[in-house]
Amino acid sequence: MFRNSLIVAVIATIPAAALAENFTTAAEIKPILDATRANWIAVREFDGKDLLYFTQLLSWRCGLSEIRYGLNGATADKVWAMEPCYDTEPQPNALKMEGAEIFLTAPLGSIQTISISVTYDDGTEASADFKRADVMTP
Repeated sequence: MFRNSLIVAVIATIPAAALAENFTTAAEIKPILDATRANWIAVREFDGKDLLYFTQLLSWRCGLSEIRYGLNGATADKVWAMEPCYDTEPQPNALKMEGAEIFLTAPLGSIQTISISVTYDDGTEASADFKRADVMTP
């Protein structure tokens, strides 16, 4: 609930001209990802495994050129594969789940910290570090 209201609040602050866009460039998605940085990833325990979700970042991938991650103190140097941006379609950021995953699987309890680095399509970067307890979902 909080995540959705935060996204609505961020979108409400974006000038009307920007709302006409498809959120496919760094300039359009930076304010959203900056405001929702605490929600970039999520960890869930499911079926005896840890699942690390990248859904929030993947939903805005059209303005990103790369997502990198590192687990448990490792540098964020592993590249997460992303679906292409469907920029010729009405919903370019739609996740079609074709050839790319939204989460990685790890042994139960093994993910304790996560480092994330994103590179925007304008070449700028942003990063964040997360503790398991701060990004756990029910």
